[in-house]
Amino acid sequence: MKKKQTFALYFGNRGFMPAELISGARHEMVKAVTDAGYDYIMMSEEATRYGAVETRAEGRIYHDWLEENKGKFDGVILCMPIFVDENGAITALRDAGVPILMQAYPDEIGKMDFARRRDAFCGKFSVTDVFTQYKVPFTVLKPHVVHPLSPEFRQNLDDFAAICRVVNGMKRFSVGAIGARTTAFKTVRFDEIALEKYGITVESFDLSELIFNVQQMKDDDERVKAKVERLINYSNFKHVPQKNTLTLAKVGVCLDDYIDEYQLDAITLRCWNELETILRVSPCVLLSELNDRGIVASCEIDLCSAIMMRAMYLASNEPTACLDWNNNYGYDPDKVILFHCGPVAQSLMTCKGCVTEHKMFAKNDPGSGWGTNEGRIRDFSMTYANCQTLDGKLVVYASEGEMLEDNIEDGYFGCAGVAKIDNLQDKLIKLARLGFKHHTAISVGHWKDVLLEAFSTYLNYEIVSID
Repeated sequence: MKKKQTFALYFGNRGFMPAELISGARHEMVKAVTDAGYDYIMMSEEATRYGAVETRAEGRIYHDWLEENKGKFDGVILCMPIFVDENGAITALRDAGVPILMQAYPDEIGKMDFARRRDAFCGKFSVTDVFTQYKVPFTVLKPHVVHPLSPEFRQNLDDFAAICRVVNGMKRFSVGAIGARTTAFKTVRFDEIALEKYGITVESFDLSELIFNVQQMKDDDERVKAKVERLINYSNFKHVPQKNTLTLAKVGVCLDDYIDEYQLDAITLRCWNELETILRVSPCVLLSELNDRGIVASCEIDLCSAIMMRAMYLASNEPTACLDWNNNYGYDPDKVILFHCGPVAQSLMTCKGCVTEHKMFAKNDPGSGWGTNEGRIRDFSMTYANCQTLDGKLVVYASEGEMLEDNIEDGYFGCAGVAKIDNLQDKLIKLARLGFKHHTAISVGHWKDVLLEAFSTYLNYEIVSID
């Protein structure tokens, strides 16, 4: 089971404002966070006046408490029950090192006398202004003021939790590039040095090593037998010759070894044509299974798509996919068929896939490409995004659409689905002019705002708009 996300709770104060409102905020914020399924840590009420922070001295107390609890929280919720003191807030949180959500209480009609008026609407600007001066990143969401026990704040919490997952998961991670880019695919070129500036380490492996390891592996190896069992339970292998099933299992074991030994968070694989011509398999179903396990895996050495797949996996907590912008769908200008040969996680498909021979390879070399996982992508609200390295920067786009149930004829090879994207033709022109590749990464749910907040506010990616 995944560990619950945990938020450190911060409560601000200002001496002449109603102090009793702070006590209520402590109880209400704890209830809001726990009711939403998250965990929290909170400084003792005895540590400062009312358990809140006003002065620089109190800010230092909170700062030191946060340092003592480093690694125990994913983000900070800066709660403003009233017009709080910004000096204590920046002293407390300038070294937090995690996303910070600014939450301010609303005033209520009928409770606007001096004893009960909060003024947090105004005070929120004082805090955000000072944090901006100190270059401490923070998150502000709609509405400007919101009660912790409202449905709107529940949505804020879920969005902030997703932002924290993306930021903390993307700050530093490793991607395995297994095989070199094939010279025909210059579209998937990337700059390793640029990626390292963003905390993304690329570990490169020669494909010949994988092929050698597969050829040396015994059919009766216990790990191979376990992988065969896993694969035949994962997808429909009834058409696949036993020899090719064993080879696929061996490739799967080798991929697992790379992931375990080098602690890889994602991989991208040179999937053709050596694996087909030498080993007589196509690794699509292996990438499908990895994606369903939560290990991001892209094909064709498209490492940039793997980066976006990881970000969207962190946001959505569901598998993602790398797909081609492949076909128009009749004469509808806002529909497109998104396709790949078969690396799509089965949880994104309408039903269990069927492992087949890769039709592109079978045309000229029958028996060379067993392993494509064919099927259709199910309907869901969809986010699509991708990135490129350009002049030493990581440049990204993100937008949203819908995957539909619209029929694609049975003769259509691979795993595909129909996407509906508003103003698609304009967006395609922008993607072409900006030099983005023929792949896009997709995820379940609408996460554009979450991704762009994480990318721009905390990770310093360069954003381009296609909307």
